[in-house]
Amino acid sequence: MKRRIRLLVVDDHPVVLRGISSCLARRAEIEVVGEAGDGEAALSKARELAPDVVLMDLDLPRKDGLAVTEALRRERPGVKVLILSAHRSPQSVLEILQAGARGYVLKGASPEELAQAIQAVGVGETFFSPEVARLALDQLAGGAGEKGGAELTAREREVLVEIANGSSNKEIALRLNLGVRTVETHRERIMRKLDIHSIAGLTKYAIGKGWVTLAPGQQASR
Repeated sequence: MKRRIRLLVVDDHPVVLRGISSCLARRAEIEVVGEAGDGEAALSKARELAPDVVLMDLDLPRKDGLAVTEALRRERPGVKVLILSAHRSPQSVLEILQAGARGYVLKGASPEELAQAIQAVGVGETFFSPEVARLALDQLAGGAGEKGGAELTAREREVLVEIANGSSNKEIALRLNLGVRTVETHRERIMRKLDIHSIAGLTKYAIGKGWVTLAPGQQASR
């Protein structure tokens, strides 16, 4: 008899979390071994339970899904990550690939598609919802977007705006309901993507994009 795929389900909405787990627990080929409602809990349970696959949302408190994926790639390379998200941004797809995820399924996918994705990722293959695959191909074919050939995700743009407005990492974490370490990771990623390594430079970039406006007397350099 074929071994069941051990699955950890991660989502910060309890109703969604329970619904996904209940649905997948009925599948003979899948064993739901645990649940987590935030990024830190996801990492802790992945270390404890050693699942084959982590089915994970991107928008999580206390460490977002991208940061968890990167951490698991370093700490538990045998644990495969499958993203389940509502985001349809082409850059989100590229980001999760770079982070080490093995697949990306859109929320709203049928239970059959989700189970198929889990099985594929569980045996070492990749799986992308058709719309997600098309978006990624369009992005690759379209070439560079932002400076350095990368675009910021919606979350990175939020963090950049906060940085440009003079907020500290702790203040940004409180406003965006993130962990301080997650904010630091976003900051590092933004600087690397844009090839800008000073607060003044990031501020000028945000102003140039029209995301931030200077108050009277405010300087764009710090």
